[in-house]
Amino acid sequence: MTMLDDRTTAATWPTAYPQGYAVVDVETTGLARDDRIVSAAVYRLDARGEVEDHWYTLVNPERDPGPVWIHGLTSDVLDGAPLFAQIAEEFSARLDGRVLVAHNAMFDWQMIAREYARAERTAPVRQRLCTIALSKELALPLPNHKLESLAAHFGVVQRRAHDALDDARVLAEAFRPSLHAAAERNVRLPLLECRPLTEWASAPSGPPGQQSAYRAGGWRPSRKRPACPYPNPGRYETDKPLKQGMRVAFSGDTSVDRELLEDRTVEAGLHVATSVSRLTSLLVTNDPDAGTSKTAKAKTFGTPIVDEAAYAHLLRDVAPADG
Repeated sequence: MTMLDDRTTAATWPTAYPQGYAVVDVETTGLARDDRIVSAAVYRLDARGEVEDHWYTLVNPERDPGPVWIHGLTSDVLDGAPLFAQIAEEFSARLDGRVLVAHNAMFDWQMIAREYARAERTAPVRQRLCTIALSKELALPLPNHKLESLAAHFGVVQRRAHDALDDARVLAEAFRPSLHAAAERNVRLPLLECRPLTEWASAPSGPPGQQSAYRAGGWRPSRKRPACPYPNPGRYETDKPLKQGMRVAFSGDTSVDRELLEDRTVEAGLHVATSVSRLTSLLVTNDPDAGTSKTAKAKTFGTPIVDEAAYAHLLRDVAPADG
């Protein structure tokens, strides 16, 4: 990519591109809403993707460390680590004023946002960029969307997979040529808004080893959503309002935390569908060309598709159910 990078001069660099990036990786106790961060790393990059510095920390999750066989961090190692609240200020200094970059950025952002919410703070992040989405924008010939495949494409050597510091380094090294390729072709960067989680409430947690890393439910007070009381009025029609009872499915990365977006859907009198069928009224996705099973089925069935911004607008004025 050297020749490409050399050609991307100040004259050709898109002026709308961000002025700095924070490439982030976090390792966690699991994948659920109540799981915690056990380590975090940040590589700060300038506007052209050049590394400025990097930072790494362990984090005491105040619970079982989860899949030690993946991240290698045991309870003994994490016992003396700082709590997230104790590293939140330094973490913020690394993120402030930059676009958060991560591989599967929705996951990293949601884990980070939840930790900040527990610490009664707000992460200073306004936008995020997913390198999976960027690789799709660039139509990179990757066999899959794993970090190791992206790294191999750009000749980046991965030394310790699932180590936050090494994963962040690998991603930073792969992001730079991706960014230059996008600039050379004037590709729109797939930036999404990051909204802080102000609607979540923390639940008490016990000491490490006393909680299951894969306990059902979330750390937000759990509740079973009631069945939608309204009949399905059919498919959404363009230029008409949503109607109570419509079945709405979601696919892919969203700016608003998915759980909160689903809550707002239910509160509006709509039904959250976990899959797409002929009865689905609408599919909400920011990446209709992702090739997921939901988008593929929606196209097969002719299900209307809108992005998150359009859906948020539609949620403001949902028509009452018939009768």
